[in-house]
Amino acid sequence: MRKTRLSLYYLATYLTLTGLGLMWAPASTLGLLGATHSYDDAMPRFAGMLMLALGLLVSQIIRFSLEPLYPITVLIRLGIWAFVAWLYAHSGDRFFIAVLGVVGLGILLTGGAYLAERGAPKTDYPY
Repeated sequence: MRKTRLSLYYLATYLTLTGLGLMWAPASTLGLLGATHSYDDAMPRFAGMLMLALGLLVSQIIRFSLEPLYPITVLIRLGIWAFVAWLYAHSGDRFFIAVLGVVGLGILLTGGAYLAERGAPKTDYPY
């Protein structure tokens, strides 16, 4: 599951960097992501803290090569993608289009790699 594991670096990176951005510079981060609505900074900071925590969790999944958890990272993101699509339809904020793109790319990367590798023979090394 080498390629699947590598695809999770994308997930860990965007969760960690966006989480830190939302925690420490919410207005700038939202602006970079194309937000058209104004948001009080408490909720983006809270979302950033949650994203950072998830990024650190995914980092540990990568670090310990926890292959049984790889598919759930795709399933969770599918649910997130669907809800973000609803948020975009509800609000019209372009921020959610950026989120759909970032999350969607991650779903394609991890899902595609997992589907390609799930029947492959296992190796003795995690990399």
